[in-house]
Amino acid sequence: MNHESQPLLGSSRDDEPAPTFFSSMKVSFTNSWFNVLLIFVPIALGFSFVGASDPVVFSLNFIAIIPLAKMLGFATEELALRTGSTIGSLLNATFGNAVELILGIVALKEGLIRVVQASILGSILSNILLVLGFCFLLGGLTRSEQEFSSIAAQTSSSLLSLTVLSLLVPAAFATVAGDGKEATDGILALSQGTSIVLLIVYILYLIFQLKTHTQFFEDEVDEEEVPTTTLAFSAVLLIAVAGFVSLHAEFLVGAIEGVVDQWGINETFVGIILLPLVGNAAEHVSSVTFAMKNKMNLCIGVALSSSLQIGLLVSPVLVIAGWFIGQPMTLFFEDFETVILFASVLIVNYLIQDARSNWLEGALLLAAYAIIAMAFFFHPIN
Repeated sequence: MNHESQPLLGSSRDDEPAPTFFSSMKVSFTNSWFNVLLIFVPIALGFSFVGASDPVVFSLNFIAIIPLAKMLGFATEELALRTGSTIGSLLNATFGNAVELILGIVALKEGLIRVVQASILGSILSNILLVLGFCFLLGGLTRSEQEFSSIAAQTSSSLLSLTVLSLLVPAAFATVAGDGKEATDGILALSQGTSIVLLIVYILYLIFQLKTHTQFFEDEVDEEEVPTTTLAFSAVLLIAVAGFVSLHAEFLVGAIEGVVDQWGINETFVGIILLPLVGNAAEHVSSVTFAMKNKMNLCIGVALSSSLQIGLLVSPVLVIAGWFIGQPMTLFFEDFETVILFASVLIVNYLIQDARSNWLEGALLLAAYAIIAMAFFFHPIN
């Protein structure tokens, strides 16, 4: 909902009263029609705790995450009005990916390495193709073009390329080294060393984004918009909603196996396409909302920062976590998956390098995602 349609909420007049706890709560629960679906939160939790069938648990938790994702985006935007779009986008991406990191570590403990790898790849693809596609499409329907920071776009493009390189090198190494134990140990050691390098790069990226080149990542200040919730309420709301999203995501993931068996869905399709749609629901909703408000730096920041966090933070942390708990988590993906990621990043880099977007570019990204989704749907299970 645009602030312009609610003068009381978006006005910058000096005579407007400061937000209070009760006004903050009222705005938070009435700012979007998506909040009607909040009724599914207790319903989903109830059915999950009593042990309902997996398809029921999956469906209810899937629906429950939608309004929570929208509310997470609202809380992030409220914080961004105080902290700036750079930190706001970073907060949104971080809280969205915290769910995947926790679930990834849990899956690693169970030895589900392929599931973890599939979720990593799917998260990157959904952010750079599906989320950006909808942002460019819906944001560009009422505008000829939308502009964003060229420095931010080029930096994101370079870091995405480095993420792909970190997966291409182990794949090439495996092709040359063969299938012996020495080759397996080499891939594991290479992945662990690469993960340390990627974590260092991520720290440098944060310094670049938040300290030395902040001006290139900020949206222009809209003087018509002021916070409609208190700072403390926004922070507590962000943490609380992220906790509920994590809880629902855990129930949803736990029901995946039963859904695959009863619905006859390809497990690879679920892990790479369907699961990331839920895990990244917060970024999906908030990014599109920002794009429709023409806050493209914030939109690009949320979508691409989430992908970069997956590639430069979540993946290395999971590799290192597997190192400590004795699980051979590596950055070696299947050739089919690596090629798809390479081609996807190549397309995205071409489209964002001019720091402009339009609805057609959004349609192209969505078309690419649809083709990839069909490929994984029909991909045979090994």
